[in-house]
Amino acid sequence: MDKPAGPSSFAIVANLRRRTGARTGHAGTLDPFATGLLLLLSGSATKLASCFVGLDKRYVTDVDVTARTSTGDPEGEVVHHSDPPSPGELAERLAHLRGDIELPIPAASAVKIGGERAYKLARRGVAVEMPLRRSRVDALDVITYSNGIVRLDLRVSSGTYVRAIADALGGHCRTLRRLEIGPFSVDEADPERIIPPAEALARLP
Repeated sequence: MDKPAGPSSFAIVANLRRRTGARTGHAGTLDPFATGLLLLLSGSATKLASCFVGLDKRYVTDVDVTARTSTGDPEGEVVHHSDPPSPGELAERLAHLRGDIELPIPAASAVKIGGERAYKLARRGVAVEMPLRRSRVDALDVITYSNGIVRLDLRVSSGTYVRAIADALGGHCRTLRRLEIGPFSVDEADPERIIPPAEALARLP
């Protein structure tokens, strides 16, 4: 599926479940504001989720490097303003975010803190120290940079929070689009297309 901006990944899954009447799952969520590739698993294929959730991802994001928000995306409140960095300063910041990195998990995430989802705590205004997550950034390339907005093409390991990378750059994600999950591309997305499990597994490394 090519997820539009707005609905949650759960809503997309629930819609497919209603249409098919079959058990339905996914191989990795997208935030409501994000768009792009969702791999949905239906029926007996849900048992194969572990084969797909750990695949590397590719994203394109527009990052406003002049403002941090409370959520790392456009839905949060602006918590800090700054002047846009020069192209040289931006390149230096990006250099520190390639390879193996450790960044705090965004407060507006589904990670559990003390048994409760972090985003629920954030909504109530509860300040918590978010744990670090180690991830791998194989590519972090500038497509364009103008007026404090940098468009980035990223190839990252599973579990990487692009919003955390945006925050480390001093900004927040204005847009986020997932282009690839492992060997699967958003260009193949078709809500009427069903890939047999054997065919999907044969494409994995």
